[in-house]
Amino acid sequence: MLSGLERQPFDPNLLVGFDKADDAGVYRLRDDLALVQTLDFFTPIVDDPFDYGRIAALNSINDVWAMGGTPVTAMAITCFPKKGVDFAILGEIMRGGLSVLTENKVALVGGHSVDNEQIMFGYSVTGVIDPNRVATNAGARPGDVIILTKPIGTGVISTAIKFGKASDDVVSESIATMLTPGKYAAEAIASFDVKGATDVTGFALLGHAWEMACASNVTIEIAAASVPLIAGALDLASAGLLTGADKTNREYVREQVEVTASNDPNLVKLFYDPQTAGGLLLAIPAAKAEDLLAELRRNYPRAQIIGRVIEREAKAIVVK
Repeated sequence: MLSGLERQPFDPNLLVGFDKADDAGVYRLRDDLALVQTLDFFTPIVDDPFDYGRIAALNSINDVWAMGGTPVTAMAITCFPKKGVDFAILGEIMRGGLSVLTENKVALVGGHSVDNEQIMFGYSVTGVIDPNRVATNAGARPGDVIILTKPIGTGVISTAIKFGKASDDVVSESIATMLTPGKYAAEAIASFDVKGATDVTGFALLGHAWEMACASNVTIEIAAASVPLIAGALDLASAGLLTGADKTNREYVREQVEVTASNDPNLVKLFYDPQTAGGLLLAIPAAKAEDLLAELRRNYPRAQIIGRVIEREAKAIVVK
């Protein structure tokens, strides 16, 4: 759909637009200040409305952090039925979201609501950044290694929750993973001058890695055994508890992904699993990687080097 839209050529202050499928847009206001803007909302993925609101808030803010920015304001986006569902549930959703905004010093300035049978919630978030210090998905270079800050598996676990197939321990770890904010990674991006970054959300690990590889004109090799997983996620994937996006994510990238035959097909399913409030993929020169990893593990204990960046080959992504 977006392929038919041309990048607007008239405004040189638009530093990051929609054409690179990045996490947020960046618009320069002056030489040392730019806006970072993003929007995201989705259907409930956990049973508790307060936790749903918290996760929705962090999922939206993470896009600003993924660019290395500082979030400052947010506007709520709400779809909720006028009839059939207690409005107290919406109150809890919004209270959960506000708690996260307040904790991260993001001012709620308003929002918009729509009468809709399907509940959806999220935020439009605006942040600020020095335009000379923006991290984008076009910043990966041959010789870099790829770090993933958080484990994956929230998609299959949310499906398992809907069918009553997820244990309390698995659900708790998934929620804790989603509720770990990306702000610490943003601080590390600034400290280590990381140029290549993106967060792993709806297009899954392979979809967002593919976007980074394409935007950077490189190939990214992923070591399948190194990718951190939320406990229980592999078992749920093996049982076929996949989201509808599993199929669409495969269609999105399949022509540009090579998966070696020795890989466990059930593990590969998780690489196509859409994530909510997922971790960040960071590309950094190999010489700096261990220092960055040590810094990240203060707040992301499962952070891991999962691959490397090489010169562009026939495929954008190779899973070994």
